[in-house]
Amino acid sequence: MTTRQLDFDACYLAVSARDSRFDGRFYTAVTTTGIYCRPICPARTPARGNVRFYRHAAAAEAAGFRPCRRCRPELSPGDPGWDVRADLVGRALRLIDDGVADESGVAGLARRLHVTERHLHRLFAAELGTGPLAVARTRRLLLAKQLLTETTLPITDVAFAAGFGSVRQFNAAMKESYGFAPGELRRTNGPMHEKGSPVALTTGLTLRLGHREPYDAQSVLRFLAARAIPSVEAVCRSGDDVTAYTRAVPGGSITLRPATGHIRLTVRTTETHLLSRLVARCRRLLDLDADPGAVREILGATSLGPLVAARPGLRVPGAYDGFELAVRAVVGQQISVAGARTLLGRIAARAGLPAVPDGSVDGNLDAAAGQVPSLFPTADRLAAADLDGLGLTTRRVATIRALAEAVASGTIDLDGADDPADTTARLLEIPGIGPWTAGYIALRALRDPDAWPEGDLVLRRTMERLGIAAGEAEQWRPWRAYAALHLWSHTSGDPDTTPRGRNK
Repeated sequence: MTTRQLDFDACYLAVSARDSRFDGRFYTAVTTTGIYCRPICPARTPARGNVRFYRHAAAAEAAGFRPCRRCRPELSPGDPGWDVRADLVGRALRLIDDGVADESGVAGLARRLHVTERHLHRLFAAELGTGPLAVARTRRLLLAKQLLTETTLPITDVAFAAGFGSVRQFNAAMKESYGFAPGELRRTNGPMHEKGSPVALTTGLTLRLGHREPYDAQSVLRFLAARAIPSVEAVCRSGDDVTAYTRAVPGGSITLRPATGHIRLTVRTTETHLLSRLVARCRRLLDLDADPGAVREILGATSLGPLVAARPGLRVPGAYDGFELAVRAVVGQQISVAGARTLLGRIAARAGLPAVPDGSVDGNLDAAAGQVPSLFPTADRLAAADLDGLGLTTRRVATIRALAEAVASGTIDLDGADDPADTTARLLEIPGIGPWTAGYIALRALRDPDAWPEGDLVLRRTMERLGIAAGEAEQWRPWRAYAALHLWSHTSGDPDTTPRGRNK
């Protein structure tokens, strides 16, 4: 299938076979029912003459179709093709998921991308068949639909958590797009008890985050657990398995737990209006939108074939916050993972802020209870912080401060608004950031699937041991980031505590 135009025959074949590889890549709208579905919908395959295919759920809704209650399009994993292309539309979709359009409108979204509103709308119309405003609206509606179906959150709170400005606006949007009021959906598809209470720090609300199979959740969670920053992140274990990963977020915390066929996200926060951003960032953190089939198709045909066959569900751990990850990469240069954790914990203690200003979260690190008291410092706070006496070298402090100043001023954007290649080039201009550090940031924070941490000692030694020439890495495009994870994992069993050597 091409980018601008879907191949009807290929789409219909995927729908007929309920091929999970295409879940999230397009949606099937049925003209006789007015409903759009995922390719894996268990309903009877409609006749060819009664279907239309759309690349994005927003395009289907803009054409007058409403989401299927059986296959639930709100649970679809995202289309990984946008990360591969990293073009302007792909970056705009990432910012929309992060709530930029809700907070700043399409005008603010265009400014972040350094284009005009008209140009942005023209690109969206060509690529998706609808505009950025419609995409943002559909994202809000689908999140609201999931909240109504999976939680007992009061309808008023659902409206604001999903990003709507008022309950009246929410009700009108639901009736216009879906043909029913929020209360009707909850009565027929939602939890047994409609009456709930506002989100509490002690209980929270839990949502399902879908992904494509196979998915090696333990590999990602162990990677994050080995790097958990004291007071900012915490984990629960059962033997060698990580059963829960928790991190502080504004107003409280989030907890991620592996489950059958999905990840369970529990949110405990007073800042419910940030829910869509939390969901989007958790998906990037755990690489839930990746397509393991596409990765296997390329890497499986190279010298990495045996490694990919052994661990087909391996994913690239992302970053919840791009700036935090960049600081982590700088701090970790030439020291062990455990040593970097200690230093990062000191930085968070020195310059971080309480996750809950009133102290509702205590200092005990309990992932199961969501107890993580500190937020990692923002770029502007870290730029002004005194980092003396923490165990950092003078040169490292200077690099961190220069990085923080560049991010705080907007010179460097680590949230995905800029082209990864341009962001990497700006990172390399900072004294103390070399190819390895920039590559590592691109791999995890910028979500570049082709990022390659140049000069990584472990990668080089593993390739030598496997008889892989350095030039063979070119055959792994556009999935060199996944190749790096397979090589790291081959060395340590899991990419958890292995030092990366020079320029880590």
